[in-house]
Amino acid sequence: MVKDREYLNKVASHTIEYSKKLGATDVNVQVIHSISETVNLRNKNLDESNRSDSFAIGITTYIDKKKSTISSSNLSNDNIKTLIERCIEITKNTPEDEFNSLPEIELMAKDSKDLNLYDENHVPNNKKIEILNEVEEAAYLQKNITNTETDFTENKSNFVLGNSNGFMKGYETSNFNISCVAVAKKDNQMERDYDFTSKRHISDLANPSDIGKNAALNAVKKLDPKKIKSEKIGIIFDKKISKGILAVLSSAISAASIARGTSFLKDKIEKEIFSKTINIFDDPKIEKGLGSRNFDSEGVETQKLKLVENGILKSYLIDTYYGKKLNLKSNGRSGGSTNLFFENGLTPYNDLLKSNGKNLYITETIGHGSNLVTGDYSVGANGFMVENGEIVYPVSEITIAGNFNDIFKNITLADDLEFKYSTNAPTLLIEGMVVAGR
Repeated sequence: MVKDREYLNKVASHTIEYSKKLGATDVNVQVIHSISETVNLRNKNLDESNRSDSFAIGITTYIDKKKSTISSSNLSNDNIKTLIERCIEITKNTPEDEFNSLPEIELMAKDSKDLNLYDENHVPNNKKIEILNEVEEAAYLQKNITNTETDFTENKSNFVLGNSNGFMKGYETSNFNISCVAVAKKDNQMERDYDFTSKRHISDLANPSDIGKNAALNAVKKLDPKKIKSEKIGIIFDKKISKGILAVLSSAISAASIARGTSFLKDKIEKEIFSKTINIFDDPKIEKGLGSRNFDSEGVETQKLKLVENGILKSYLIDTYYGKKLNLKSNGRSGGSTNLFFENGLTPYNDLLKSNGKNLYITETIGHGSNLVTGDYSVGANGFMVENGEIVYPVSEITIAGNFNDIFKNITLADDLEFKYSTNAPTLLIEGMVVAGR
């Protein structure tokens, strides 16, 4: 059971009071208690079972425009006292920065909506093992499966964020995760793939048998891959991959990237960066959402943002420090996006497959090939060749490349959006990307 709010509030309040006593003009403190339990099976045998129970405290002290931060996992009174004293001394010797400050008081969260982020139910280890056995049994029903690895992780946490302007709020969260990696073998060839389910509440998890079955089918389908010639072709990104497009957008429109001038989207506010059919939202108030929160890591209230409207960039993701550098107010995105997603597309999935005589369907990318300064994109990839709307054979050892300025404007979205992550996208088609093969 995670520590109750009263204990965390007491630690945070004491930290703020003692910091102020030692000369801090402002203080920000976060106190967290988290418990994680994981059971791992490999080839139907228990491979690992562990439990972690951890505390953490992060303290930021300000002396006028000087600022420093210190953290620890030891919440004893003596250690916290020592941390505060060290942090104050460091702050005194830190150069001033005119943009250092707590958020404006009027921006701080006041009322907190119940987002249903915590499930008090606990899954005992024997039940976790039982569920994972069901996953692995389903995987081994598929021909050519020679190896499996599954895990069940249960995370519970409670935290409090407070500052010297009177803000003191927190909330509990839970996460339940089941995953399966399956290895398929045929002759001397081996392929692997996975499936998973992750939810705030245990009752919302996908059927364990489906997880094992899907992981196995995904791996088997990749057997006997072919190499293809280099060409320009329409690329279809599976939902597991398409969300990466939004991850790039999120990084490129962070206030930090914009203020530093290290983003290919600098100076693009109110300009068309996607086609007119594209709308993108960041919604922190989705019930049970994996990225949901009432306030950001600074305590600023979060609201739903329409980041892209009819293809036009409408807002950055703004925190206090870099917001001040840009002469903009924080919009509650210290720590990044919350539940980020494309508005669902209008094209049926099967119609997307048939959109060209030949498309390449990507199910896996390899490496991190996004240059946020130039917008250039190049990654290794595996997937399937699609001809006349039908998947005909697996493809491997290719590289796909383009520039996000072009990629964004050539996206067509399918109508199969679902919320499996904190960043979500439907299957999407990008016309005219370069594929390097043999």
